Amino acid sequence: MVEIGHFALVLAFALSLVQSVVPLFGARTGNERLMAVGGPVTVTGFALTALSFMALTTAYMQSDFSVANVWENSHSLKPMLYKFTGTWGNHEGSMLLWVLILTFFGALVAAFGANLPATLRANVLAVQGWIGAAFFLFILTTSNPFARLVPAPIEGRDLNPILQDIGLAVHPPLLYLGYVGFSVCFSFAVAALIEGKIDATWARWVRPWTLAAWVFLTGGIAMGSYWAYYELGWGGFWFWDPVENASFMPWLAGTALLHSAIVMEKRSALKIWTLLLAILTFSLSLLGTFLVRSGVLTSVHAFATDPSRGVFILCILMLFIGGSLALFALRAGSLTAGGMFQPISREGALVLNNLFLTTATATVLIGTLYPLVLEALTGDKISVGAPFFNLTFGALIVPLLLLVPFGPLLAWKRGDIYAAAQRLMMAFGGALIAMLVTVLFIDGATVFAALGIGIAFWLVLGALTDLVLKSGFGKVSGRIALSRLAGLPRSVFGTALAHLGIGLTVLGIVGVVSFEAERILTMKPGETTEIAGRIVRFEGLRPFQGPNFTEDRGRFVLVDAAGKDGAALISSKRFYPARRMPTTEAGIRTMGFSQLYVSLGDELPEGAVVVHMWWKPLVTLIWLGGLVMMLGGAVSLTDRRLRVGAPSRKPTRIADKPKPAAS
Repeated sequence: MVEIGHFALVLAFALSLVQSVVPLFGARTGNERLMAVGGPVTVTGFALTALSFMALTTAYMQSDFSVANVWENSHSLKPMLYKFTGTWGNHEGSMLLWVLILTFFGALVAAFGANLPATLRANVLAVQGWIGAAFFLFILTTSNPFARLVPAPIEGRDLNPILQDIGLAVHPPLLYLGYVGFSVCFSFAVAALIEGKIDATWARWVRPWTLAAWVFLTGGIAMGSYWAYYELGWGGFWFWDPVENASFMPWLAGTALLHSAIVMEKRSALKIWTLLLAILTFSLSLLGTFLVRSGVLTSVHAFATDPSRGVFILCILMLFIGGSLALFALRAGSLTAGGMFQPISREGALVLNNLFLTTATATVLIGTLYPLVLEALTGDKISVGAPFFNLTFGALIVPLLLLVPFGPLLAWKRGDIYAAAQRLMMAFGGALIAMLVTVLFIDGATVFAALGIGIAFWLVLGALTDLVLKSGFGKVSGRIALSRLAGLPRSVFGTALAHLGIGLTVLGIVGVVSFEAERILTMKPGETTEIAGRIVRFEGLRPFQGPNFTEDRGRFVLVDAAGKDGAALISSKRFYPARRMPTTEAGIRTMGFSQLYVSLGDELPEGAVVVHMWWKPLVTLIWLGGLVMMLGGAVSLTDRRLRVGAPSRKPTRIADKPKPAAS
């Protein structure tokens, strides 16, 4: 099975070469038969890649330690779930998952692109083939997941304990679906530049793919944040780690691309801007791949440390980013810019939104790469941490958040900012009340905390205001308004949910940053402590034997005001013998939208143990907001107007001529 998987990977590489050349040549020469080759070759390449991935997965499930990749990242005693997810819990396996998703998206384009113009479809599949060929070659030459060991070891080295978690089953696949999903937008952009034209077909295809990739990337980032929060035992949700930034930058650029595609579809404007954003978004995705795989960073996310891999991926970056930008510079002057609009309009609001997002992306990019560039040029090592990002990114994102509710209320082409402001007066009043309540009734509230909570309520109420106004509540009867609400396009609901989700995330961030309580202390069995008005009793440590680890479990019990025991939570320290690595498993108790978070430290003499305890108000809203944003994107994707495919012309109906009156 292992040899079959390796051979299937080689065949997939060969087919990707065919896919990258034959349809493109057919489009240039007008040969329909050559253009038609792209579809079957793309689908077959996906089937072969799936076979290769299945072969590697089988090796993991069967603990075949004759495969070097399995020996380095698995263990016979590891739970079956982690044997399966361990397939992509390493450099080689994760790259195979990367190309599997890439070929899957290419197969979707081939399957659903029958109504695309033949030349555009051929060029798009050819560009997808270029990307696939480059990464297949990278895997086969530097990262072969099927390399054998002779003789085969009896036991494996086990998977990194931090990765032995359900988060590995969700976070990387979602993240890759987002990263690679933007490759379709990139392929459409390069195909349009090759042809030298952009039309309605192009615009209608790009927006759904952008939206789908954005939904997956949002979920991947949110899941990664929550995974780090509960697994690493540090109690934080975002560290501005360079690899975290590497996933955040494509999300920011993809959000800008999504809004730009809306303007292009509705008003046939911002064509060149949309093309550039499609190129930059996937380029940032490739940059994230380079940062993780090259070994230039020391991070919990970084898999590879082989310099040859980094050089290979750097060459891929130069080829695709440099080549696409050079083609853009060559062709952009010959492309029409699109329709005109007034600055005060929905188009103008979306352009302003994109300016803030792209500037914020550039800020994060500079803060992430500057230490690397400085070290490469001078040898000096510096770190750019949270203070820089919080100050620069926050200064850009706050004005953007204040402007978000205005966009959906402005008319296309020419809007009335004063009328939109009047419609938002109720939302503004609600946000102002929330700020006043925060300042007057919450102990320790600062002006910045009140401002943050006001912005969060402004976003939530602004999103609801859009639905209320479009439904006519207050102007017509409740029954008619509900009927209108149910009849609104799903894209309207999707927009409102996405903006509401941003508001919930902001509320969660402000709540936990401004009102978090923290205690570090030593506790003996039977001792109690108080945090944020809650009494917690430590009941001691108990040993526990897991399938491939040992752990000491600490039991904590919440005590109510009457002295009765309430809910309990377990925090533990694990040790994995195969890897010789300890991990911290935090104990978390959710109460409403808030959480009590307990992490164990070192064990001291006389039975005492160091305990790190946090009370985190509204922290779950951070990830709930991410889920609501994903829901908004998914609802928008179900809108029939955003179905994947080119718009078809409706047959013209000729009215029957009136018959002459009988004489």
